Order: sequence, then C-alpha cells, then structure tokens
Amino acid sequence: MNALAHTFRSLLGMGSLAAFFAVGLATGQTAQAQAPWPSKAIRFVVPFAPGGTSEIVARSVAAEMTKQLGVSVYVENKPGGAGVTAMIDVSKAAPDGYTIILGHVGTLAVNPYMLKNQPYDVNKDFVPVTLLAKVPNVFVIHPDVPAKNFKEFVAYAKAHPGQLNYGSAGNASAGHLAMEYLKLVTGMYITHIPYRGTGPQLTDLLAGRTQASSAGMPALGAHIRSGKLRAIAVGTQQRIPALPDVPTVAELGFKDFETSQWYGILAPAGTPPEIVKRLQEESYKALRSSAVTERFATDNAVRGGGPSSEFAAFIKDEQRIWSDIVKRADIKAD
Repeated sequence: MNALAHTFRSLLGMGSLAAFFAVGLATGQTAQAQAPWPSKAIRFVVPFAPGGTSEIVARSVAAEMTKQLGVSVYVENKPGGAGVTAMIDVSKAAPDGYTIILGHVGTLAVNPYMLKNQPYDVNKDFVPVTLLAKVPNVFVIHPDVPAKNFKEFVAYAKAHPGQLNYGSAGNASAGHLAMEYLKLVTGMYITHIPYRGTGPQLTDLLAGRTQASSAGMPALGAHIRSGKLRAIAVGTQQRIPALPDVPTVAELGFKDFETSQWYGILAPAGTPPEIVKRLQEESYKALRSSAVTERFATDNAVRGGGPSSEFAAFIKDEQRIWSDIVKRADIKAD
C-alpha cells in the first residue's frame, strides 16, 4: 500500500472507503446510462412473420436508419396472437429508445375493439413516433376461381356461400380487416383462414388451398405480374399506377368503400421526448432516401414521416372508423 492510500484510509476508515468506491461506481453507472443516444443496437419488432408488407416497410426504413445512426437497427419478427404477443413484449421493454415496434391498423385501431382483456392499453402504454407509410389494399383471387373480375367473383361467392376461403396474415391484420369490410358491403359469405403472416398465407393461396386474399403491392406485385394471382379490385378511392386497369371497389358500386394498410413506429410509454423526436427525424430522413423512395414508388406506398402528435391524431381517427366497422361487421378473433 503506498503512502497516499495509507493516509486516505486513515482519514476515512474502512467503511467510509467502501462507501466512497460505491458512490464512484454509481456515478460511473449514471454516466454510462446518460451516454448519448444511440450507443447500441436498436430492436425493431414486427408483429408478423417474414414475407409481408409490414416486414418490407420495416426493413426498408431500418436499413437506412442503420446507415444514418451508425448503430444496427435490426428487425425482429415476432408473430402470433393478432399482434398481441409483440405488443406485450414491447410494452414491457425499457423506455430508452432501444426497443420500438411497427404499429398498424390491426394492433392500434381494431384489437382494442375486437379483443377483450388486452394486457395493455395501446393509448397509454405506447407513444406514437411517426407514421411510416400507407399502402393500398389489393384484392386478389387464385386463377382457378371461375371469375374474371370483381363482379363475377362476388356473384360466384354469393352463389356458393361458405365454400370459398380467404387467407390473411392473422387476426386483425390489414388483409383480414379489408376482406371483412368487403364482405360487409357486398353480402358475401367467405370463410376466414388466419395465418401467422402474409408469407405463410400466400404460400397456400398460390397453391390454390385458399381462393382469395387482400394485401399490399409489396407482397402481391410479383405474383400478379406473373399471372399466378388475379387482381380484381383495389381498396383506395382512386386507381393505383401499378394496376391502372384494376378498378376500385368504390367505382364498382360501393362509393364510400376505402381501406388501406398503414404502418408506423411506436415506443414504450415513458420514452424520453428527445429520443422520440430523434427517432421521428431519422425516420423522416430514411423515408426520403433514394432507396426507400424508389421502393415505395414501385409498391405505390405513400410515405409518412410526420411528428408524433400527427401520428397520434391519425391513430385516433382510425380507431373511430374501425370501432364502428368492427361492430357492424361483427369482426371476431377466429
């Protein structure tokens, strides 16, 4: 022991010396906790299996944010329970900006009214960061279905009630909601088969084990172009550039019909406002990068990127709309 340490111990005593080092350790931990954000990888949870529009949107944005932030923003697929499994996970995560989730119409605007006793409150346990994209819903059928267009499909489904099946990415997925809304306005009776993501449900649709579906162009485009699926309508009010010859449901006699998929980022409640703002700003930059701009243009996606308050207001509007549709269409978790 050197003279300085001996003198220090003599002055403070053994107990005080231990306390001194304990304070020093705590100070070091505090400094580490207050390190500039981000200082480590960010987990971006997607509540569906790989292969769907949700993952494509998330991975496109995550790749650009990784370049911008200098840390990995990695996508973790966590399917199951109509998105509830992933939402529970993120609701319990530390509110430090290192765990975020891709929210969408099902988890944020439908589940609160379709599912009973959710173990979290979407409006209290999460903070909206930003809307990433709106993607048109496209209605498709397998070529073996004896219908060349939307009107023929509706007529065939009505003539064979309960004999056709449609797949979706799962309960409360955008495709599930779009098809149930379509059933409500047309009076069709088609059986819902939920899967754990768009990828798995497309496998069965392409094989002819199911006959219809609704999803976004990112997941359906290649199959429509190849002729493996037949596009019969789109859910937007105007036709989309990628499918100029495919009519909207609205122009086919259901003028108020409109449905699209939308995706945004949320963080656990309590995440510091400055981190929420930084996440929003970096998302805005990512959405305007050439790579994401080109991808979204190909998929006819409308990009977002606005502030947290704007996304929060959008979610409230969607909850108002879908709470009514859930009730009228008697949408249930199959």
